Amino acid sequence: MNINSFEELQTACKCENKKIYEIAQENEAQKSDISIQKVRQIVKANIIAMKDAIKTGLASNEKSFSGMSGGDCQKLQNKFATKPSLLGVIFEKITTYALATSEENARMGKIVACPTAGSCGIVPSVLISVSEEIHATEDEQINALITAGEIGRIISNKVQLAGAVAGCQAECGVASAMAAGALAQLKGESVENILSAVALAMKNLLGLTCDPVCGLVEVPCIKRNPFLGVHAVTAYELASAGIQSLIPLDEIIDTLEQTGQLMAPSLKESSQAGLAKTKTGIKLEEKFFAKQ
Repeated sequence: MNINSFEELQTACKCENKKIYEIAQENEAQKSDISIQKVRQIVKANIIAMKDAIKTGLASNEKSFSGMSGGDCQKLQNKFATKPSLLGVIFEKITTYALATSEENARMGKIVACPTAGSCGIVPSVLISVSEEIHATEDEQINALITAGEIGRIISNKVQLAGAVAGCQAECGVASAMAAGALAQLKGESVENILSAVALAMKNLLGLTCDPVCGLVEVPCIKRNPFLGVHAVTAYELASAGIQSLIPLDEIIDTLEQTGQLMAPSLKESSQAGLAKTKTGIKLEEKFFAKQ
């Protein structure tokens, strides 16, 4: 079945009385000429890689090559050890797991680009932390990640998921929307509520620019991951209460594309404006390239 929009996805789910992950895994199996079991094995391997990246990142205090990142995850863990978060254990896990994964990426460690390397901490932090707290089964986690993958796939039909094309709204923004959908699936929400969570997360991140300091995926990218992991949870909480976006999800994705086209090239991964060209950003760039 050729599904290129969220309206088509919702219709397919309704007509076949299936969840998003069921439609997605069947289509992937058919397209790749493999069994559904094999599709799920591949997704399981990605979940294992996500958990490994989190574990490695939590244990490391190593700086990145540039020296601009590394060690913040350890600081946050130390803080929570003595002063627990006001928002509870899941908040603590999401923020530390997101930092752990993103810092691991900056150290050139193994991560899962979900959907990109710069946004690699968002989906794993939400999926893994909540799964641990609610004791989700392996199958439930796989179902959630397949759901996230289908969300990202449909968005990518309209917009290239790259900061150089549409800014960080197409990277961390899409990752947060994927995480919101994954969480809604993990919590057993309806297809309608899952897509509402995606819509709420995505529309509130439209216009997010990509202005990395020194052209590296570190500042502001790394700290953006824990913020948008929590953003995904907010979208889920609203959607699970039956709150919907007045603008349909497909129209939000059209707006994402339009916003990316209107965004200045200097704010799309070129490091020619924004934070990259602040006084401090310029000094860091000069220092970094002096080391090369």
